Amino acid sequence: MTEMVYGTVPHRDGEPIIPKWWRTIDKLTLSCILGLCGIGLLLGFAASPPLAERNGLAPFYYVTRQAFFGTLAVGVMFVTSMLTPNMVRRLSVIGFGFAFLALAFLPVFGTDFGKGAVRWYSLGFASVQPSEFLKPVFVVVAAWLMAASQEINGPPGRMLSFGLTLAVVLMLVAQPDFGQGSLVLFGWAVMYFVAGAPLLLLVGIAGLVVMGGTVAYGNSEHFARRIDGFLNQEVDPTTQLGYAENAIREGGFFGVGIGEGQVKMSLPDAHTDFIIAVAAEEYGLVLVAIIIALYGTIVLRSFTRLMRERDPFTRLAGTGLAAMFGVQAIINMGVAVRLLPAKGMTLPFVSYGGSSLIAGGIAVGMLLAFTRTRPQGQIGDILSGRTR
Repeated sequence: MTEMVYGTVPHRDGEPIIPKWWRTIDKLTLSCILGLCGIGLLLGFAASPPLAERNGLAPFYYVTRQAFFGTLAVGVMFVTSMLTPNMVRRLSVIGFGFAFLALAFLPVFGTDFGKGAVRWYSLGFASVQPSEFLKPVFVVVAAWLMAASQEINGPPGRMLSFGLTLAVVLMLVAQPDFGQGSLVLFGWAVMYFVAGAPLLLLVGIAGLVVMGGTVAYGNSEHFARRIDGFLNQEVDPTTQLGYAENAIREGGFFGVGIGEGQVKMSLPDAHTDFIIAVAAEEYGLVLVAIIIALYGTIVLRSFTRLMRERDPFTRLAGTGLAAMFGVQAIINMGVAVRLLPAKGMTLPFVSYGGSSLIAGGIAVGMLLAFTRTRPQGQIGDILSGRTR
């Protein structure tokens, strides 16, 4: 009966890694992720050549780089998905230490590339955005702390995770990067809720976020400008939001045709933050609906499999990763259709960007590792607090 409820699989001693991985992996989620990678490359062919021409580069310069980073991201995803939850946790603790230090030293050694926010390290041949790599390892470390607090005589993990969250969010806000800060806070809140936090406490945290936003609006010109642009009823047609809104309107149901879109000629971020506008204009609502369905399938499928998971750490970490992945996609598309203020956030696996693609590969690789079918152990082990 236990195996029927929790969906366990027989344990085969000495089974090779690759066959075991293929037998236990969530193939539907894996297929959806690869589908998003393919769509991202397809849209890269449409969106990036005009930008390459404006920058005096080869027509498919950005497409080639996206294919390279995308291949690297898929490779990282496959390797990460073969790890056990314990191995993911140990590597994440180390990775979090490096990413946290990299984020802390951004004000000293970072650059803004003329965008008004110091978020990157310039390596000459490429750039690295530490916050992208911080997100998945932060989720795992926070989940570990929360799970540890549920053990008998365990540490005050929930309070420690909250302090860690505040430190990360404050550093992101200082860049300023309110979008990534909000995403990190949201991921922590989802895990905290699943871990059994009182609803009243979460409401209080939401109130603090509103107060923080009010303070930021009054003291940050960067933040206030984006909020004012969002609240303004009239959209300047020569702004990025104006171009994106017009492109989505022109695309209609089936789009204007492959290569016939005009938004990529005007939008400097058509291949990154506003890639969904290119999809909507050239391929119409049909492709946009497919993209939304792929993201929805990944998130809902992951939640369904995690509901069967007994181990608190695995359940919390997987939930946080899936929630953050889905909300990042919602934010990117919400900005393009003017449902949300501009955030400067990529569409996972679809937008161009080396840091975004590789960090996304790490994140979904972890998610696939956490959602793999595995023996759940005996109920007596769970009740006595023993871990596998």
